[in-house]
Amino acid sequence: MTDQPDLSPETQAARSLLSAAAVRERSHQLLRVGLEGRLRHFTVDPGRLEACADEVVKTIREAYPSLDIPFHARWRHFSAGGHDRWDAVMHGAPWETAADMARAAFDLAIVSVLLDAGAGAQWRYEEGRTGETYTRSEGLAVASFDMFMSGAFSSKPEDPFRVDADVLMTLTPEDLAEGFQVSADNPLVGLEGRAALLNRLGRVVATNPDIFGQVDDPRPGGLVDVIAATEQDGNIRATSILEALLTHLGPIWPGRITLGGVDLGDTWRHPLVDAPDVTTGLIPFHKLSQWLSYSLIEPLEWAGLTVVDIDGLTGLPEYRNGGLFLDTGVIALKDPADATRPHAVDSELVVEWRALTVALLDRIAEPIRAKLGFAAKDFPLAKVLEGGTWATGRRLAKEKRGDGSPPLSVISDGTVF
Repeated sequence: MTDQPDLSPETQAARSLLSAAAVRERSHQLLRVGLEGRLRHFTVDPGRLEACADEVVKTIREAYPSLDIPFHARWRHFSAGGHDRWDAVMHGAPWETAADMARAAFDLAIVSVLLDAGAGAQWRYEEGRTGETYTRSEGLAVASFDMFMSGAFSSKPEDPFRVDADVLMTLTPEDLAEGFQVSADNPLVGLEGRAALLNRLGRVVATNPDIFGQVDDPRPGGLVDVIAATEQDGNIRATSILEALLTHLGPIWPGRITLGGVDLGDTWRHPLVDAPDVTTGLIPFHKLSQWLSYSLIEPLEWAGLTVVDIDGLTGLPEYRNGGLFLDTGVIALKDPADATRPHAVDSELVVEWRALTVALLDRIAEPIRAKLGFAAKDFPLAKVLEGGTWATGRRLAKEKRGDGSPPLSVISDGTVF
């Protein structure tokens, strides 16, 4: 973000953490420490990267034999079971302009991504239209899609395909439980945290109508216009999407670390992170915000805009990508007993795991591209993730642990993983 001279040095330093560049730089900093053997919880074996890349390439060739891979985004989950649910809506809804369609797509993606934290191993969702049952991320996507389609987030009966601030503000855990088919026999992890996150989203949208739309009509999809305004020479940078999300949606995250009046969101402490200012010891990840940024690229392109610099975003530090590196031995726990106990999301161990995941995703992208015969510009990180590392992490988890659980257990409130 550009410096603003009227801000205090502390605030300017804090705002510098609201970027993918900060995520990347500080994650690689901890990778270097790990390669020197100085991390407390993990060792790093870069010699295992080639074998790990082979596993990812195997997944890619099975899932995408043509190597025509879409971006890693929430829209892939909306096509679970081979049903392109959004495409039918996009061509059948009565939107007057492409911008109207993009605002609806933003509404859906934002709410669905914010609901997309780990579901737990027991939860299931049965889709009424098809009778098919989905779990984990696909289940959460289909459930949130069905709620959106039914008008559950709209305050306008004549326009169900929208998300309104006043509905979000009053949404209860019980409302979500009904939409997600939660019961004593079908528990969903972090239900209260998810509802509280959507409540905070509603308040932020309602109190900032200049950002999110008209005074009586504020909605998350109003960010389409904010991001479109960053266009230069016909292009929008993917990093501009992230910066808009971090700037305007920052207050939705649970109170964690605040610096210079800036809520730093998905930012954590690690004693070996070095900086020349007051942000020393802090490392940002912005996982859900970056997952959302990837998921907003296609709606902008559907509206006729061009998104560039997609590799400006980073890989996502979540348990599928992180599990990939643990399950292939690229990283290993110094204390194997750590695999048997749950860890708080702010623990030094989890922070190290997430930082190594971001940096190693950058590292492994090169051998994956080389094995497939692609240049970086033709095979961005968004395709590496989708093809890719996320699916391979899931496959190996299933092969090594029958329930598909990750190799580490993280205690999450539904707003990080």
